[in-house]
Amino acid sequence: MARHVSSVPMLYDEGGTGVPILLLHGLMGSARTWAGQVPWLRAFGHVHSFDAAGHGRPAPPELTTEAFVADLAAATAAISEPMVVIGHSMGGLHGWMFAATHPERVRALVIEDMAPDFRGRTARHWAEMIEAWPQPFPDADAVLDYFGPVAGRYFLESFTRAPDGYRLHGSVATFRDISEEWGTRDFWSEWAAVRAPTLLIEGEYTITPPGQMREMAAARPSVRHVVVGAAGHLVHDDQPDVYRAEVERFLHENLG
Repeated sequence: MARHVSSVPMLYDEGGTGVPILLLHGLMGSARTWAGQVPWLRAFGHVHSFDAAGHGRPAPPELTTEAFVADLAAATAAISEPMVVIGHSMGGLHGWMFAATHPERVRALVIEDMAPDFRGRTARHWAEMIEAWPQPFPDADAVLDYFGPVAGRYFLESFTRAPDGYRLHGSVATFRDISEEWGTRDFWSEWAAVRAPTLLIEGEYTITPPGQMREMAAARPSVRHVVVGAAGHLVHDDQPDVYRAEVERFLHENLG
C-alpha cells in the first residue's frame, strides 16, 4: 500500500481504517523506522507515523521534553478521536508525557524500552562517538557493515540520502542535548498522571536503569510489563515476532 503524506508535513498517513494509531520513533530515528510494523497494525486501525522535531526538520528553540510534546500535540491536532500511541525510547517518553497532559486524546499506550529516571547519566561521550562516524556512508551496504543488520537497518530508515551517500538527518548537538536533559530530571510524576491502559515492553539487554520499568508497572493500575528475551534496545527489530504478538494481544484487549 502506498504511503500517504498528510497536510502536516511531519505526520504521515500510513493507511488503515478505524481507531487512530500513532507511532513515535526513538532518538535519531524517523517515521520510516516503523516500516515493518505498519502492515500488521493496519488491521487494528488507521495508522499514522511521525517525524519528531529535530529529526529531518527544525528542533524547538528550547530542547525540553515539554517542547517536543507540544510540537507533537499541535501536529496531531486534526486527529479528533482518542489514539493508541505506540512509542519507542524517546517516542515512549513523549507518548506518556502526551498522555499525561492530554488524557482525552490517548486511549491506550505502548512504551518500548524507556524509563523515567536517567539522572546522573551524560551523553557527552556518546555524542563524541557519533561525531567520529565516517559520514557520509557511500551506500546502504556501508551502513549495514558499520552498524550491523539491526541498527544498520534502523539508520538506513532514518538517515538522509544524498548523491554522495547517507548521513545523519539532524544535528549531533541536538541529539546530544535531548539526551542530556534526561540526565538532569525525572519523569515519575508525569508517568503517575497517565490514566490510559499501558503495555511496557523491555528488552533483555535494555538501556534503561535496572528495575525501573518493573517499578513503572507497579506504580499504576492497568499496566502490563513484558521483558523480551534476546532483545536489545530495538525490541521491535530484534524480536519482531514477539513484539508483534505482545502488541496484538494488548490491542485485542483494549480495542474491543
